Amino acid sequence: MYQIDKLLKEIKRIHFIGIGGSGMCPLAEILHAEGYELSGSDNNESDTLARIRSLGIPVYMGQRAENIEGAQMIVYTAALLPDNPELVAAKASGIPTFERSKLFGAISRMYENCIAVCGTHGKTTVTSMLSHVMINAGCDPTCVIGGKLPLIGSNGRVGKSDTMVCEACEFVDTFLDLSPDTAVVLNIDEDHLDYFKTVERLKESFTKFASLATDTIIYNGDDERTVDALKNVTDKKRISFGFSDGCDFKGKDLRIEKAFPVFTVCRGGETLGEVRLSIPGEHNAYNALAAIAAAMNSGVSFEDCVKYIASFKGAGRRFEILYESNGITVADDYAHHPKEIEVTLNAAKQMDFKRVWAVFQPFTYSRTAMLLDDFATALSIADKVVMTEIMGSRERNTYGVSTSQLAEKIDGSVWFATFREVADYVTENAKEGDLIITLGCGDVYKAAKLMIKKYSEV
Repeated sequence: MYQIDKLLKEIKRIHFIGIGGSGMCPLAEILHAEGYELSGSDNNESDTLARIRSLGIPVYMGQRAENIEGAQMIVYTAALLPDNPELVAAKASGIPTFERSKLFGAISRMYENCIAVCGTHGKTTVTSMLSHVMINAGCDPTCVIGGKLPLIGSNGRVGKSDTMVCEACEFVDTFLDLSPDTAVVLNIDEDHLDYFKTVERLKESFTKFASLATDTIIYNGDDERTVDALKNVTDKKRISFGFSDGCDFKGKDLRIEKAFPVFTVCRGGETLGEVRLSIPGEHNAYNALAAIAAAMNSGVSFEDCVKYIASFKGAGRRFEILYESNGITVADDYAHHPKEIEVTLNAAKQMDFKRVWAVFQPFTYSRTAMLLDDFATALSIADKVVMTEIMGSRERNTYGVSTSQLAEKIDGSVWFATFREVADYVTENAKEGDLIITLGCGDVYKAAKLMIKKYSEV
């Protein structure tokens, strides 16, 4: 038995360092529902912290050594810097201290049917869509999602079945701590190269993850890197999805109706029927195929898949419409990689807006520096581009990169130091019929909230 698995059977008091993170919050919610006594700390106020507090879990603002007092186990987010004072105190305390992925792995082993969704792009959407389908279909799964699922108003839920649906992130190989029964691999793209260094090493990690599956691999048969990474993992049940011939779940006759995909699904040569999505963008047709394959592999009927996918309106911060009034629409999206920005803005351009404003917060110096030209190309799809300073998160700026360097590559773009300046500029210049979409995985949604507040005061 893993050390942490044994410990969880013996203790009740757990402290989370960085409890407001999208990966930490749902684990805290699950353990809270299981009766553990929790506390947490964070450096920035957020919607997730508000939800954690609503459960009666105390949260300390700021990370200090004294916050860990009374804990029997300490869990910390991988986003912390090594010299974080609370993390330093935790490791020196003698109290069992684990990185978040170790706890996540222990929770995944509590379920007989753990479906783990990984991939550079789309994993939150697919995990959310699959959870939405399986909850509505009566499967009662436990869920751990990287964004808020509107159906449950949270990143996580505790079900009464032996099924768990979870999002598996490749960042610093954390997904290798999970114990999936079914591994869903959506795609493999250049990201986190500050850690992996090369695409080949990145692919090797996805191979290792798929090899952890005890039963089934569900994978994108149209994604060359995914197919290559999984070609030697042959001791599992294999289910492919995509739009090319040979895929087990094959989409065909794809069309876009006012930005929303409609397509037909076939399985093994049999036509199952038509699927209509209520989330925009051609890329979401692949996400839907992945969710259908995973749901049907767990016993959900195709009819239920069709019905509940049609009612799925997206996850929190995934092309989430926040405001519609006076001819202005404000949306928010988690896109923080050039490919994600590209598909999001292309979907936006297919909709009935006069102009699309991209309000982008670059996230991490390494990603910004390594993909600077790709970011410029993707953001240039928008009619207007407004940017913020780079959110460094876990990094220090050893790359010498700045938002001004990105702005120089995008005609007509502007950037500002504060969200207040961003909100002022956009609301003063956006016109009736425009879509304003904030983009990034940091806290750029706060700029959207400031804009909405200004519009609401008019």
